[in-house]
Amino acid sequence: MLIMPIVVNLPSEFKTIYTNILKTTPREGTIKLITNELKRQSLEYMLIEKKLAKKYGMSFDEFKRNEIVKKENYSFEVEEDYCDWELAIDGIATVKKEIQNIAKCT
Repeated sequence: MLIMPIVVNLPSEFKTIYTNILKTTPREGTIKLITNELKRQSLEYMLIEKKLAKKYGMSFDEFKRNEIVKKENYSFEVEEDYCDWELAIDGIATVKKEIQNIAKCT
C-alpha cells in the first residue's frame, strides 16, 4: 500500500493540546482520534444491529430469508428497519476495514 501524506494546517494551539494534554505527536494523536471515532461509529452500528435482532428475534439473514418485509405487508416501519439494519451491518464491515487499514499504516 502506497502511503501518501496529507498536509493539514491546524491552529498552533493544537500543538499544545497534542503535547500537553494528549501527550503525543500531532500525527499519532490524529491517528488515535480517527481510530477512536471509527470505533464509536462501529459501536453505534452494533447497537442498531443488536436492537433490531432483538426486536425481530432473529438475525438479519433470517429476516431477509423469512421475507419479513413482505409478510408485514411492506409496512413503513418494517421497511425502515430493513434499511437501517442493512446500513448498520454494512457500516460495521466498512469501519472494521478502515481500522485495519489504519493499523497497517502505523
